[in-house]
Amino acid sequence: MTSDIPAGPSEARWVHVVDDDPLVREAVAASLGAAGHLVTRHETGAAFLAGLDELAPGCILLDIHMPGPDGIAVLEALQARRNLSPVVVLTARHEIRLAVEAMKRGAFEFLNKPFTPGELLGVLDDAFGRLSQISRDAAQSLEAKARIQALSGRELQVLQGMMGGLPNKLIAYELDLSVRTVELYRGKVMDKLGVRALSSAVRLALAARAHPGVVIPR
Repeated sequence: MTSDIPAGPSEARWVHVVDDDPLVREAVAASLGAAGHLVTRHETGAAFLAGLDELAPGCILLDIHMPGPDGIAVLEALQARRNLSPVVVLTARHEIRLAVEAMKRGAFEFLNKPFTPGELLGVLDDAFGRLSQISRDAAQSLEAKARIQALSGRELQVLQGMMGGLPNKLIAYELDLSVRTVELYRGKVMDKLGVRALSSAVRLALAARAHPGVVIPR
């Protein structure tokens, strides 16, 4: 792996270029560096995956044809690792089938070779927009996880009933509690979650479920 860290603007962003063609790597790195992006270059899919955990969050520019694991195999490996970095795959103009397959495997977009610097930067702008959304979603998920984990076991059971749309009377029956006790627990749930409406509680619980390790009774 090689990397270029230009003295670009503060909003410069990481792009991880994975292509076995050195001419393509250098040309892409030059275009991205001139635009103020930070670049790492990887000669093979295997080398990229081996160092993946050490890479800064960013977008991935991935050639579809490489020795060893090709672009499709790399996409599958990223999915297996639950890596959500936006991936732009590089294909030839006649390879529509491969481009569609890459999208099915989680690619954000595809770019046909040969491409201009303007086309490259335009696609990456969209990819970085997606990366920003992923970061926001992750932050919301972590916050939701923290709030859910602050609930007691009984409060989680009441939340389960709330998510099932059950009225307090039925929740009380299912948990062998009085309706008044369920009302008290329900109030505690809403307070700890920091919400006022049931719909907000449901959205927060669903966001927490998206985070590994969070279990909400069904």
